[in-house]
Amino acid sequence: MAETNGTGPILFAYDGSEQAEAAIREAAAQLDRGREAIVLHVFEPLAALPLGGPAYETPALEENLEKEAAKTARAGAEIAKSVGFDATALAQRGSPVWHSIVETADDRDASIVVMGSHGRTGIQLVLLGSVASAVSRHTDRPVLIVHSPPVDQAA
Repeated sequence: MAETNGTGPILFAYDGSEQAEAAIREAAAQLDRGREAIVLHVFEPLAALPLGGPAYETPALEENLEKEAAKTARAGAEIAKSVGFDATALAQRGSPVWHSIVETADDRDASIVVMGSHGRTGIQLVLLGSVASAVSRHTDRPVLIVHSPPVDQAA
């Protein structure tokens, strides 16, 4: 069982969205700053994507995905550092994304997982699922989910 006293690192699941950035900023308001944090960006291999598959999986394309994932993780770590966390970036290939987040939280003994929610409802939620929901259902660690409306509806 995860320690809830704040001794392990904070694991930020970061996808580069405004919602993920809002989650980092909200964590800074609710959790002790200065703590160790890991900003994780999980990218799915092309074969796992609905329109992907082995025919689309080339070494150059996979390498590009890895580079973009590392760039996204670094951007999230910079945000976390700017609000007071001792953050490091981690880009990881995995599918499904929620499983990789849960595994990383376990491997790193995270004291809490922090993530944003895209606020999907109805058919969008059914079709796209919810990574935040799946993470919270599949871990015994505390999960802070910061809800914010989708960008196109937030005005």
